[in-house]
Amino acid sequence: MKEFPVRSPSEKVGGMVHFGRMLDKIRLHTRGELPKDYQPNLGRGFDAKLCKFLHLDYGEVTRRVNKGATDDEMLEWALTAGRRPTDDEIKMWNEFMRKFGWRDEAAEILARRKLEAGMENRADIETMFQFIDADEGREISPLL
Repeated sequence: MKEFPVRSPSEKVGGMVHFGRMLDKIRLHTRGELPKDYQPNLGRGFDAKLCKFLHLDYGEVTRRVNKGATDDEMLEWALTAGRRPTDDEIKMWNEFMRKFGWRDEAAEILARRKLEAGMENRADIETMFQFIDADEGREISPLL
């Protein structure tokens, strides 16, 4: 299977999950290569949560990425234009995001997405990150 063109949400940039994935989706969308079912959620969902956490405007993130900024350049800009979270805040962010969908307000959404994808019997998929990885053909990490 060809590697999916968007990073796993678990991959970290600057120690933070989802940051690189958000940048990947913006770049692919600009080139017209982002799968259609991903396009309605650009800047929403986890992208919006990350921008809120860093106090960033998603439109400005998109503009800078589209000007050719690298991951490292985007990270440095984000941490100066928005806010620079502490190591403890980043750890809390990562754990919140990593477990999103596990016995919380998103559990119902996760169950629906699993059903729609024909994965309703996959007991190993307990979080949205695990669902995304499974849906995109990656191995999933256990929830520890």
